[in-house]
Amino acid sequence: MGELPQTQPSVKLGQRVPDFEMTTYDPVRDDFGKVSLVEQIANKRWTILFFYPADFTFV
Repeated sequence: MGELPQTQPSVKLGQRVPDFEMTTYDPVRDDFGKVSLVEQIANKRWTILFFYPADFTFV
C-alpha cells in the first residue's frame, strides 16, 4: 500500500478558519464576484462554509 498524499491541516468545530478569498457566482446578478472571510467578519455576518464535489455527487 502506498503513502497517502499530504493534506493541509483540517479545521475542527469551534476553531477559527484561516483567512481566505474566493470567487463566487451570484445567480441573481448573473455575475461573478469575490468574497473573503475578513469582509464577512467586518460586516458582522454569520458564515457557513459548505463544500461539495464539482460533479455534484450526492453528499
